[in-house]
Amino acid sequence: MDRTDGQLREVAASRFGIEEFREGQLEAMEAAAGGRDVLAVMPTGHGKSAIYQVVGAALPGTAVVVSPLIALQHDQVEAINEDLGAEAAFAVNSRVGARRERAAWAAVEDGQAKFLFLAPEQLAREETVERLAAHRPSLFVVDEAHCISSWGHDFRPDYLVLSETVERLGHPPVVALTATASPHTRAEIVDRLGMRDPLVIVQSFDRPNIELRVVRHHEAADKRRALLRQVEGLVGPGLVYVATRRETEEYAAELRERGVRAEAYHAGRRQPEREDVHARFLDNALDVVVATTAFGMGIDKPDVRFVVHADIPDSLDSYYQQIGRAGRDGAPALAELHYRSEDLGLQQYFAGAAPDPEDLEKVFRAVRREGPVRARELREHTGLGPRAQARALHLLEHSGGVRARRRGYRAAPGAEVGPAVAAALEEAESQHRIDRSRIDMMRGYAETDGCRRDWLLNYFGEETDGWCGNCDQCEEEGSAAEAEERAAATPHGWEIQTPVAHREWGHGIVMGAEPDRITVLFDSVGYKELSLRLIEEQDGLLVHERAGSA
Repeated sequence: MDRTDGQLREVAASRFGIEEFREGQLEAMEAAAGGRDVLAVMPTGHGKSAIYQVVGAALPGTAVVVSPLIALQHDQVEAINEDLGAEAAFAVNSRVGARRERAAWAAVEDGQAKFLFLAPEQLAREETVERLAAHRPSLFVVDEAHCISSWGHDFRPDYLVLSETVERLGHPPVVALTATASPHTRAEIVDRLGMRDPLVIVQSFDRPNIELRVVRHHEAADKRRALLRQVEGLVGPGLVYVATRRETEEYAAELRERGVRAEAYHAGRRQPEREDVHARFLDNALDVVVATTAFGMGIDKPDVRFVVHADIPDSLDSYYQQIGRAGRDGAPALAELHYRSEDLGLQQYFAGAAPDPEDLEKVFRAVRREGPVRARELREHTGLGPRAQARALHLLEHSGGVRARRRGYRAAPGAEVGPAVAAALEEAESQHRIDRSRIDMMRGYAETDGCRRDWLLNYFGEETDGWCGNCDQCEEEGSAAEAEERAAATPHGWEIQTPVAHREWGHGIVMGAEPDRITVLFDSVGYKELSLRLIEEQDGLLVHERAGSA
């Protein structure tokens, strides 16, 4: 270990100019360099990228880095090559021409490439996986790893092929990185990537420099007017998040009429237009970008002064990730949500989509008939699009009807069509209940009469003292001493992270506690608020797992 520690420190200092490590960085590096899988959940600016870059430079061979953002891939390639003083990092994606792609693979084959950046879509190609398998990567890195989780706020079905890819590559050390992951998301990342006894490092989610505020509205028109007035008066640069593409254009146009340098950003705009908006925002040529959630992941702009939401997001996972783009320089920043309870209906609608039983049946029959079979080959037999098939495979595998193995997918021994489809539909219903619970937690944040930071951090499993002094509720409620009095009224025995078991919902973990109720994250149904009075009245309704009630 001493030799590994010394080698990593030397590489970090001489190659990347890193003299001091932030909390958890060196521990994660040592684990990965020693062959252990690592899941690092660290806030933006904490140095997640340094973990794989130092280890990848220290180990022989090529580190494969899976990233969903092409622009971020190219930024990372340029930064690594500048640090190393040589062309040692390459990217292969849809924006790379044939000549550059050939050069990248040639560098892998002759050992020149220390890092190869790929989009997850690339790993759905059999040719790509075969070429990688021939050279046994030293490291397999998954950036923005929350995208692999159906609990993540930017779920990408293409990530579902990664566990199969890892096994085909001989399971090199897997390093999964993300800035945001609730306990359930972390568990699913580990499961979906097939990580073996991973070192899990979770740094604090607290961003105390961001002021948290919620404004309640009754009418949509009043909300729109209030948001425009507010943004017009704020000092940028800033972000405004809205629910639809149409609204990005409308809000941006109205802000421009008010003299604000504003531009719309959404996935429906042409790629050159999106790149232009991105570049102008980074260069401070824009005051405000009005965007759907398509904008922001991977953005490296430390001086964003505000993030304002015109519509409530689908979860606190999404909300935290989006407001976390403000104040990365440590200076004061604002996160404000304009909230109408009626807006929750849109999120509940999106959470209600059920899978097509015919799709599940097609996929199961094809897997049983053709297996072992790769996902790409399977589409030739199902006729489904990549996303529909990926979702069906995800549900069938998660419910036990299909298994992912090194040579491809195959049906579980003894599995039949009817029961397999029924189990997959039940799994989808379970995920639907969980999605609804996350919407309820988002509603709770907007409507709480307590500290908003307390609610937000408890959601991610972090203990707090119940008073932050930098949210609208704390400003109204008074002092930290009053918060301590309220906390003292909370019954002992239900502290955050306490494992419990419910008579109907099974295993759970306490995520928040108030004088009259607790919030529990259950594996089967997601987040639930339970009255302490009801728990006391109904013997055995909820018990501590350590008491042997699981």
